[in-house]
Amino acid sequence: MNLLAKIKETVISVVPIMVIVLILHLTVFPLPTMVLVDFFIGGVLLILGMSIFLLGADIGMIPVGQKVGSSLTKKRNLPLMLAIGFAVGFVLTIAEPDVQVLATQVTNVDPSIPRMPLVMMISVGVGLFVALALARIVLQFPMKWLFVVSFAIIFTLAAFASPEFVGIAFDGGGATTGPMAVPFIMALGLGVASVRKHTTQSSVEDDSFGLAGTASVGPIMAVLAMGLVSGGHGGVDVQTATQSAVGDSSVAWHFLRLIPGVMEEVLNALLPLSCIFIVFQLTLLHMPNQQIKKTVLGLIYTFVGLVIFLVGVNGGFMPAGQVMGAGIGGLGSGWALVPIGLLFGAMVVCAEPAVWVLTDQVEEVSGGHIRRPVMLVTLAIGVAVAVALAMTRVITGLSIWWYLLPGYAIALAMTFFCPPLFTAIAFDSGGVATGPMSSTFILSFTLGASMALGGNPVTDAFGVIAMIAMIPLIAIQALGLLYQRKQRQIDAAAMRRDS
Repeated sequence: MNLLAKIKETVISVVPIMVIVLILHLTVFPLPTMVLVDFFIGGVLLILGMSIFLLGADIGMIPVGQKVGSSLTKKRNLPLMLAIGFAVGFVLTIAEPDVQVLATQVTNVDPSIPRMPLVMMISVGVGLFVALALARIVLQFPMKWLFVVSFAIIFTLAAFASPEFVGIAFDGGGATTGPMAVPFIMALGLGVASVRKHTTQSSVEDDSFGLAGTASVGPIMAVLAMGLVSGGHGGVDVQTATQSAVGDSSVAWHFLRLIPGVMEEVLNALLPLSCIFIVFQLTLLHMPNQQIKKTVLGLIYTFVGLVIFLVGVNGGFMPAGQVMGAGIGGLGSGWALVPIGLLFGAMVVCAEPAVWVLTDQVEEVSGGHIRRPVMLVTLAIGVAVAVALAMTRVITGLSIWWYLLPGYAIALAMTFFCPPLFTAIAFDSGGVATGPMSSTFILSFTLGASMALGGNPVTDAFGVIAMIAMIPLIAIQALGLLYQRKQRQIDAAAMRRDS
């Protein structure tokens, strides 16, 4: 059964984190018994909920996305493509699990930042940049210049926006490229790439990659614009926030209390998605009754899975992460966080199923010159270093500018030398590394550590997802340069043989 395959995928992602937490509980910082119980209950719910959600996406979302892309190809109507690109990006992002979790974490830490307006701004940013990405494919505007111009605007906005919004904005970009939006967006991109006349298969592949990476730029810009309008915020009551996390996670039946509120949130998120599917059916798709039934069933699975997932995350996973982060952060100077961050980072990226898909993709594209083990080791080291650096930021209070500015400067500079296909894959893969474990446990752990060390978690902890997302931009482009070098050596050797 497909559900069993999805459960296997999710177990591979979640169980390693649960094992590490158990080891830390037994050796470094013992969690309160009820917090640990709630954590494992939350982990089981997270596995079950995400598995059902992914099954629903496979049944209902992906086939519809492919049909919409195909129908748009036949229409050959650019304004219609851009309008649908915006609508799809906007609506799907509202229902994206990682975005819901991030917004909840932000509001829990700083109630002055409202949850729904934050979700709406992230969704608007995705919608606008999905439309921009589709236009880029049709107009053949070079992708590297799109990223250079976009990040120039982003860092200009960040210089004037309220500091509290900088880390949140970049985290928003990393959280958007999840299992809900990406398949649909990629299908649209493939359809639009096929519209252009005299397009070679190679250029179609080049245009098909990079769409998700472009879409993730929009939320950063949108949330920073929100930070310009909203201005500064007051400090966070660290003691109250920490006590709240401990209190919420100490009562097992709290899971049941969460269900009504979570159901209402998920219903509000999926209602626009249902409406847009109805519009697609009446105007573009005209699917037979059997396919309509499968789509409705997929939406039901998506609803049930998302409810179970969010109940598990809010009731057990996030509170336990925050408590453990606070406990370990409170040990001495807190430098124990750095090696633990290295361990979490390496484990998260290696356990993420989407990373394995990506490594297969790169090995195929490179003709076998870039092997999967090389990719996995490169990403594991990179993400481990990223999480460890995030922990040093929590300990020292060093501004996120010292990390993101040089990181993105290197990544953008590499776009001028790296093969375009690898640049596109690199920016797409930023979201691959930031799976549910990053937005749930690792961010919660970082927030708890910041609270324990007496810092401001809004400025010191948020940004960890962004740093995880930034590493693949550099790592995969570096592998692209390596591939380019090897390919030139092969071509030169072939020319010598021919002569």
